[in-house]
Amino acid sequence: MSAENANSDTAAVICASCGIAEVDEIKLTKCDDCDLVRYCSDKCQQDHRMQHKVMCKERAAKLRDEILFRQPEGSHLGDCPICCLPLPLDPTKSIKMSCCSKTICRGCEIGNCRRQIQIGGRLDITCPFCRHPIPETKEEANKINLKRLEANDPVAIAEVGRRHCHEGEYDTAFEYLTKGAELGDVNAHYHLSRLYEKGQGVEKDEKKGLYHLEEAAIAAANLGLDEAIQSLKLCYKKGKFSKDDFASALRAHQAAVNEMKSPQREEATEIAEQEV
Repeated sequence: MSAENANSDTAAVICASCGIAEVDEIKLTKCDDCDLVRYCSDKCQQDHRMQHKVMCKERAAKLRDEILFRQPEGSHLGDCPICCLPLPLDPTKSIKMSCCSKTICRGCEIGNCRRQIQIGGRLDITCPFCRHPIPETKEEANKINLKRLEANDPVAIAEVGRRHCHEGEYDTAFEYLTKGAELGDVNAHYHLSRLYEKGQGVEKDEKKGLYHLEEAAIAAANLGLDEAIQSLKLCYKKGKFSKDDFASALRAHQAAVNEMKSPQREEATEIAEQEV
């Protein structure tokens, strides 16, 4: 056993401040930030703070970088509920159904249209997922969105915040995006980082902007938003990330793009290009 492993094992069974061992009646709690040491009481943790501060900060930063740049299993968008392939990163290649709030790829949307024509001889406007009629008016769609907001749906909250951003209503956008970020929505984190970066609707704060950008990248498993990748490029140019970490994020992003391809989606893209 190496000396490093031995020290780690010892730290796991004794209080880093007073040295008392963990037994049945004495339970040690780990340092929440670094997970390197244990304490028997809040007093011991407070007494040991100055001695442990530098090592704790370095370890916490390393752990965060590992989470930020590790190879992910998928994107924040999830899979298309019809074909079960990862949803495209390009938002124009998928559609969110206002009836059930499910996002499906354009390839499955076209496949659903063809299926309905073959079965019924005409195109009935129904959702390919829930099979309910799609809202025909903006008023009907707004009623459904209102119900999602009342239910604290983070996707709906972030979407309203994003809409206020585009309309220049930054104070209102900040309120919605903050709530969406608290509920863990990756888009809310990303757009909130932009507000902090530009000082729109909130006092300009580069540190908070970077924090929410990192949260977006973590929540997106290094992949989801093309805009987030572009922002990470700028951070890399400013020396905030290492070359190896940034290269890892780009490889993960490209791997996700490759997994999202299918013949049906390529056909949908060709049809969309012909209509332009």
